[in-house]
Amino acid sequence: MVSLEKVSSNRVSTGYLTKYKFPSSSLGGLSTQFNIFVPASASESQDASVPVLFYLAGLTCNEDTGAQKGGLLNTAGTEGIAVVFPDTSPRGAGVEGEDDDWQLGTGAGFYLNATAEKWKKHYNMYDLVVKELPEVLKEAKLGLDFSRWSITGHSMGGHGALSIYLKNQGLFKSASAFAPACNPSKTPWGINAFTNYLEYRTRSSPPSEWLPYDSAHLLQNYQGDVNILIDVGKEDDFLKKGQLEPETISSQNKKGVEVRLQDGFDHSYYFISTFAPEHVAFHAKHLKA
Repeated sequence: MVSLEKVSSNRVSTGYLTKYKFPSSSLGGLSTQFNIFVPASASESQDASVPVLFYLAGLTCNEDTGAQKGGLLNTAGTEGIAVVFPDTSPRGAGVEGEDDDWQLGTGAGFYLNATAEKWKKHYNMYDLVVKELPEVLKEAKLGLDFSRWSITGHSMGGHGALSIYLKNQGLFKSASAFAPACNPSKTPWGINAFTNYLEYRTRSSPPSEWLPYDSAHLLQNYQGDVNILIDVGKEDDFLKKGQLEPETISSQNKKGVEVRLQDGFDHSYYFISTFAPEHVAFHAKHLKA
């Protein structure tokens, strides 16, 4: 059993936002931190009664960024939903070059399990999010109901939210994303990350080892119903530079997928906080169905 260490706690909305840390086996024994907002409704019942939303942050961010700037918590409190904010990568792994480039290494875990020798001991954010952190939270008995679980994220975290949702059919009730990297096996951010983190032998372009982390590919091969909401700002510089490619999702015309392009908005947390209440309400509809 993992022992959580409380780092801080603040009253917000209807409940408390608490920061914890614990030694993560997924990250090679390194300590990792996360924030969790637990609404008052969790303390009103002895049962695991509160649905859960994970928020995955983007490049250069950490567990505080979305919690402090995302604008999710008032609506989450009203809806009675817990929100979990993991970090974006291991910290202090000592991998050569992990602090040289903001697009790789520290702050840039890309929510995958690394297979390349240099990275594979510590860079396993997929396992942290999907397997280890939920088990740690269940053991902590915070009143959370992981049979009602959804996921959202921004940019790199939007890539993580969509790909994790699509890789785990039936595990999540819904997924949403703000300015996600939708087709990372064919765009600069993803190619850089996958080339470094993932060992690959296939000569195809892109290598087949990358495709399990590519949301456009995963959606194309997905069988069954989906509940996905995506927002992208039309003035997002990364959209203009070809990093996001939301059209690779919208062009598939899948039932249950809504992609919205928002006039005047960019890639920032001003954009995220504007539409965060709508995303939380979207998840609430599916979590409470």
